[in-house]
Amino acid sequence: MEEMIKFSLKDYSCIGFDLDNTLARYKLSNLIELEYYIMADFLIKQRHYPGDILLKPLDPNFLLKGLVIDDKFGNVVKIAADGAIVSAAHGTKWLNEEELLNYYPTRHRQFIDDYVDDPIEASNRCYNDKMRFSLDYFDIANSLVYARAVDTVEQHRLHEKITEIWQDIIDCLLYMFVSDHFHQDIGGYYPEIRRHPEKYYQKCSQSVLNWLLFLKSSGIRLFLISGAYAGSAHITAAYTIGENWQDYFDIIIFGARKPGFFTSHRDFLRVEGYKETHKISENQLQLGGIYSIGNWSVVKIFLTNLCKSSDPKFLYIGDNLLQDVYTPNVCDKIDTLCICEELEAENAFGFPGSHPDKNVLKSTLWGSFFFSDSSTLSYWGYLMKNYSRIFVPSIEYLAKFPVDYEFVSNNS
Repeated sequence: MEEMIKFSLKDYSCIGFDLDNTLARYKLSNLIELEYYIMADFLIKQRHYPGDILLKPLDPNFLLKGLVIDDKFGNVVKIAADGAIVSAAHGTKWLNEEELLNYYPTRHRQFIDDYVDDPIEASNRCYNDKMRFSLDYFDIANSLVYARAVDTVEQHRLHEKITEIWQDIIDCLLYMFVSDHFHQDIGGYYPEIRRHPEKYYQKCSQSVLNWLLFLKSSGIRLFLISGAYAGSAHITAAYTIGENWQDYFDIIIFGARKPGFFTSHRDFLRVEGYKETHKISENQLQLGGIYSIGNWSVVKIFLTNLCKSSDPKFLYIGDNLLQDVYTPNVCDKIDTLCICEELEAENAFGFPGSHPDKNVLKSTLWGSFFFSDSSTLSYWGYLMKNYSRIFVPSIEYLAKFPVDYEFVSNNS
């Protein structure tokens, strides 16, 4: 019989957090609808797509985190743990088994297999090689926008545009999320979030804030590593955690560009207010400081020097299965804890509750986020089960347990 491995949060000297969709939760139905219509508007006004299909009401049933876009064929696909394509749609047209095998006789595509074999290397190439994987709630709308754009060019006989669609979507994502557009107040996304934060953010409960304070008062060093740019992250943290959000953490890194943060040696920039200012040397990191870019190896040394132990244990908590779970665990044997809201939306693995945004997190078309069929894990379910110590639907859920509560590890 396999021995159960137990652990508690008090076992760790240092606990790190991602920000977006981890400590900072969103009202996902509103967020995803905003992203979808900004992208549709961009394709219509700046890339001259007809709008009759793109401007239809959002179809949440076509959405699922983890879908893959195959821009060679105009398909959206779901993959199993070994990268096999288990279901697919051409545009929004669902493919039956025979049609799927016409596209994929072996059920495999090379770029998907390459990703499954080495997701870190594939992701570090993403700026040159067009990342096609939907990893979080900021790109979950890509699949529907892409599929409807395929429907559009085929219905209007604009077949020459079929190979341009994915690049147009990449351009749109840059238009929405590039850091310069935060400061220029353009791109649609940042201006709307700033005007109506109450529509898109959920505030942290007092129980979560008390839990963070208790962790810190217990002698555990807390750190924040977020991929968000300094300006947008500052607004997110201030609204969700509170104006004194910096006080909870011993060091804060924005614009971390994960997974590269854990694999590369990048310079640090100091952050003052909403902006990056100047490069600093590694020995200039300070307690309570806020920085941008940087690298894990230096942050690890900084945190180790703050600890009483010469060999501190680290835990990192985040939602992105590649950036926050797989990479730190594989690259530096950091224990990771996965936050996955689909657990509550699907009531998967015995988690109870009713997620308020269940309509955009659970699909009867694609099936479970965690499984490719009734008993076989999807690729994302495989990563979650094998590379996180445990998984929970939210920080709120985790904060209900005492710090010395003993969890049973996934790795038992």
